[in-house]
Amino acid sequence: MTTPTPLLRLDGITKRFPGVLANDSVDFDVQAGEIHALLGENGAGKSTLMKILYGLYNQDEGQVFLAGEPADITRPSDAIQAGLAMIHQHFMLVPTLSVAENVALGLADSGILVDTSSVADRISELSAQYGLAVDPESNVWQLAVGERQRVEIIKALYRECRLLILDEPTAVLTPQEVEELFVILRRMADDNRGLIFISHKLDEVLALADRITVLRDGRVVGETKPEATSKEELARMMVGRPVQLTPDKKPSQHGRVRLAIEGLQVEGDRGRRAVNNFSIDVRGGEIVGIAGVSGNGQRELAEALAGLRPVTGGRILLDDTEVTGSTPREVRGAGLAYVPEERMRDGVVGEFTVAENLILVDHNAEPYCRRGVLHMRNVAERAVTLVERFNVKTPTIDTITRSLSGGNIQKLILARELSAEPTVLVASQPTRGVDIGAAEYIHRRLVEERDRGTAILVISEDLDEVLALADQVAVMFEGRLMAIRDRAAVRVEEIGLLMAGSGA
Repeated sequence: MTTPTPLLRLDGITKRFPGVLANDSVDFDVQAGEIHALLGENGAGKSTLMKILYGLYNQDEGQVFLAGEPADITRPSDAIQAGLAMIHQHFMLVPTLSVAENVALGLADSGILVDTSSVADRISELSAQYGLAVDPESNVWQLAVGERQRVEIIKALYRECRLLILDEPTAVLTPQEVEELFVILRRMADDNRGLIFISHKLDEVLALADRITVLRDGRVVGETKPEATSKEELARMMVGRPVQLTPDKKPSQHGRVRLAIEGLQVEGDRGRRAVNNFSIDVRGGEIVGIAGVSGNGQRELAEALAGLRPVTGGRILLDDTEVTGSTPREVRGAGLAYVPEERMRDGVVGEFTVAENLILVDHNAEPYCRRGVLHMRNVAERAVTLVERFNVKTPTIDTITRSLSGGNIQKLILARELSAEPTVLVASQPTRGVDIGAAEYIHRRLVEERDRGTAILVISEDLDEVLALADQVAVMFEGRLMAIRDRAAVRVEEIGLLMAGSGA
């Protein structure tokens, strides 16, 4: 029996950047009717490979074949004409336009207007065929996150794509929306389309993919099928060593309330209420995890707790001392440490050295500063100790911080914050965009800090992360606390409904 010609074949793809071999003779193929998962840590070469396929980069060596024929894809328009489509993690939609208008964007030639009514009719046909429930006349800003993703899929189907690339497509979805998406993707594969599924969620990869290819350091290190592997084996292939995917946790030995949030109200950047009458307690020796879809007030809550955003109502208490409206320095002095969501924007100064960032919040205090003069020996001693203690991989303590990997920058921030021995830690998206190995380390340190007696509030859009870390699971929707559940009694289906605003 002859093997059918692949819909896509990448043959010996190599791409070099100054000082970096991003793709090293990569072979990869996708059959029509197949969902092929592509795994790898950050920097493994996945994004570079897909950008080459989509015409955003040109390879230095190798060839792309579509249906057995060489394909000259040098720009995205070439990829689109060839029947390729890509759905990015951050949707490429215009919020103020309708669904039909978004789908029509780019279809007009030479200023000729597209009839959006005919576009709407075709959208309705595609919606019925693939189970993509979307109103063509709705404005995108009115749609839920899952509905916006369906619009992206409809755009690809409207352009009659043969091959669809999905980059972390479930990152912002509820569990129910993930199930719905998988049904849609399987229908697309059954319709003889090829799909490339890029994700860090190994459970989902095993549930959806027909084949799995793993990249590490720009090379293919293995290809397998879900029935022949496991999460642990895939993680080992990605990292190059065994990885503990779920941290070991003893039962929480919680103490008294360390952080009390009472009826908190906070405005967002657009002047609308982002946190609405939010109340929760976090006790010493426990981790409370807040789950929720992005944009439901999590960022504003974290910034208000850290003193970075004004509070318009309610109270924040640290160890029974009110810190509502206090400055970040005052909040830190009261015992709160903060790992921000945006590490490069809010956590470090990229142009500063590792040593400088490790004293960023203590630079004016003894023993690092006396009479306005930094004592560099003390700064260096502290940096060496923390780099070793928190396993921050850096050439030297004088290395510019922005040159480190995301995981090592996150470990640097964690080292600085935990070295103050806080009574309360607020960690917002603690492993977003970091490698599996770094995530394993960060999770372990958070559990160790809990066992030391610290009250920890973890805010994460990754439900798996919340479930792995938390002793109590809370759900946030449109700035409100929907419910809080003991981790041992949590049902994922209920959490998913609460994340969508129902089920309370």
